[in-house]
Amino acid sequence: MVDAANESEGENRPKWELRLYVAGQTTKSLSACINLKKICEEYLEGKYQLEIIDLLENPQLASGDQIVATPTLVRKLPDPVRKIIGDLSNTERVLVGLNLIQI
Repeated sequence: MVDAANESEGENRPKWELRLYVAGQTTKSLSACINLKKICEEYLEGKYQLEIIDLLENPQLASGDQIVATPTLVRKLPDPVRKIIGDLSNTERVLVGLNLIQI
């Protein structure tokens, strides 16, 4: 299911394609959704597409991105593909993992 498509038409900004894999409405899954939306709104405003995939509803989708744990965030674009596992509560770790900041 596509949760949010935040891309301004007509502008040549980089497009970030993100997928968040969750397993139901667990505390960690809900935290990951909330934390990721906050990060996207603050650091990628208007430049991202976010798809949230519930593996309890669509377990076959786990194999495409080789998901072995949930929640897992997959950065599809820009290349290279990157993965971050966990509830995404450590904003600095997520930003480094997405290559938005460097330490």
